[in-house]
Amino acid sequence: MDAPTSTEAPSRTGRAGFARLAFERAGPRTVVRTALAHSPLRLLTPRNHGHAAWAYTSSLGGGLVDGDHVSLEVDVAPGASALVSTQGANRVYRSPNGCRSELTARVEEGALLAVVPDPTVCFTGARYAQAFDLHLHSSASLVFVDLVTSGRDASGERWAFTHYTSTLRVRVDGRARVDERWLLDPAHGPLPERLGRFNALASVLLLGPALASARESLSTQLAALPVSSRAALIPSVSPLGTDGLLLRAAAVSVEELLRATRAWLSFLPTLLGDDPWARRV
Repeated sequence: MDAPTSTEAPSRTGRAGFARLAFERAGPRTVVRTALAHSPLRLLTPRNHGHAAWAYTSSLGGGLVDGDHVSLEVDVAPGASALVSTQGANRVYRSPNGCRSELTARVEEGALLAVVPDPTVCFTGARYAQAFDLHLHSSASLVFVDLVTSGRDASGERWAFTHYTSTLRVRVDGRARVDERWLLDPAHGPLPERLGRFNALASVLLLGPALASARESLSTQLAALPVSSRAALIPSVSPLGTDGLLLRAAAVSVEELLRATRAWLSFLPTLLGDDPWARRV
């Protein structure tokens, strides 16, 4: 059941930020053709040793505050390869009126887009809605990761936010392949009790022809894991037709989930031509 619209609307005192990224193929490499950002959004486009282009988002103040509404548009031209990530965790501060973020992407023929942000961390009293609207050509490929944590557990803030929604819509040649909405709201029952011992949740989506071997390897790897109700990490995997794989996971710690996610995406450095995690602690 969706929460009332008013719980997700930003206040008029918040910040509205817009950014646009466009990637295109230039010989054997992908280049950033457009990188435009309006405050509070910022874009970083570091050089790397691979054939793919990378872009990282950040925001002034280190996170989203009450009333913020930020949006990012991404275009990946035919044959291009791009990574879109974040400079750090997506922190959402106390926001009685709510704040929002949106990402819209178009991935053209034979292109690859990897959306691999750092986890979302909602502080006590945060009210947050995010949406991903992704449009792919049938020959394009997508790596998508979405992680949310219980908050600042070390400060005693465990699943203490007011409202969280995450909407994912993926269309291939105009046809819906994924259309879902996560909702975490204490109005439906206390979140710490409902989520038990788990402090982090993840969704990982692999879609398209460039990821066929990665999907096969990951399916085999997870199928071989022993089943234990007290495991530190519990994953599940579901095929999406013949060209997609959707993985869900719950973990007792953020660190455990990050380690697992990077292991599941161990193919990504080869796909991009360089390791996006090599320079990060």
